[in-house]
Amino acid sequence: MKWISILVNWLLFNLIGLEATSALGSFLSFFITASIEIFGMMTLITLSIGLLRSLIDPTKIKRLLSKTGIVGSHVLASLLGAVTPFCSCSSVPIFIGFIESGIPLGATFSFLITSPIVNEAALALLWVAFGWKVAVIYTLTGILIGIIGGLVIEKMGLEHLLEDYIQLSSKELGAIKFTDMKSRFTFAWSETKVIISKVWKYIFIGLFIGAFIHGWTPDQFLATYAGPNNPFAVILGVIIGVPIYTSNIMLIPIVETLIGKGMGIGTALAFMMAASALSLPEMIMLRKVLKAKLVRIFVLITSSSIILVGYLFNIFLTNIV
Repeated sequence: MKWISILVNWLLFNLIGLEATSALGSFLSFFITASIEIFGMMTLITLSIGLLRSLIDPTKIKRLLSKTGIVGSHVLASLLGAVTPFCSCSSVPIFIGFIESGIPLGATFSFLITSPIVNEAALALLWVAFGWKVAVIYTLTGILIGIIGGLVIEKMGLEHLLEDYIQLSSKELGAIKFTDMKSRFTFAWSETKVIISKVWKYIFIGLFIGAFIHGWTPDQFLATYAGPNNPFAVILGVIIGVPIYTSNIMLIPIVETLIGKGMGIGTALAFMMAASALSLPEMIMLRKVLKAKLVRIFVLITSSSIILVGYLFNIFLTNIV
């Protein structure tokens, strides 16, 4: 959306008189332009996904997951995770509900892995920041990580590592009845307002940090220590991302700035995946229903997959951004 950038820059540099090369000018240009683009795109995509969800009966999905073949159940669970706007901790109660309802363990992990990595807000922000190609590749990769991770756990036969008594309860995914398109749009718009009301603070925090980095961080620093020429950059990015508890919605503006400053795109996206899919609060919640060994296996499989994807992104996506 270059016209937004052109308009914002005209207001800042021509009308107000800020220096385009100054740190403050760079900060404000990035912050205002990205805010308009991100919230506009996020509203459109979230509304569209809300309409799609109004056509889906979640109780039927639960029954379908429990009856579909092994690969099919993982694909469906991962796709369900992709269209649910949850962070890692918000996904855990649904994950527990799946276990309680008898859905295979591997399929529940496919949902748990994909849900925080992929959602409509992340798709919108990635689209604005890097274009549709990167947004689509990231989304498909996140779904694939969930499918593969769930299949690996399924094949390992780790059901014995569930705790004997599940202490947390989960809400049933009840279906809402819709009579016409107006009621579906009302539902979708309500969902959009709820989602934006929950995440707008984090988006602005991410935008502020990203704009600050954009305006004041030396280019050479990130290019040296986190650039594509550092063979350990992806691994370090994932290690740093794992203990962080935040959503990819907040991280995308920061990631956009880091890439602009010289960080490899694979390193930045791997960091974002790790920070959104794995967190200390999530591990604590999971420990209530999973034995410690299974939690460690989950972290190892997910982080290893993200590291591999990060290196592949650095190889194949560098020329796209």
